[in-house]
Amino acid sequence: MCTGAIINARIPRVIFGAYDKKAGSCGSVVNLFNLPYNHKPEVISGVLEEECAQVLKDFFKRLRDKSKS
Repeated sequence: MCTGAIINARIPRVIFGAYDKKAGSCGSVVNLFNLPYNHKPEVISGVLEEECAQVLKDFFKRLRDKSKS
């Protein structure tokens, strides 16, 4: 959904840190920006990748821990 919104909104540049290895659409599982849409944003990936991945892991671990209590 996010990739489609980026294309439709004609956002010029996407910058992200961590890849989504299960459902990513910006180069993880698939790259929707490589399809023949009429807009192709510049993509900068892997910015502080390890740190971003850790933030996401910590966040989802806290969510799982909360749901157990």
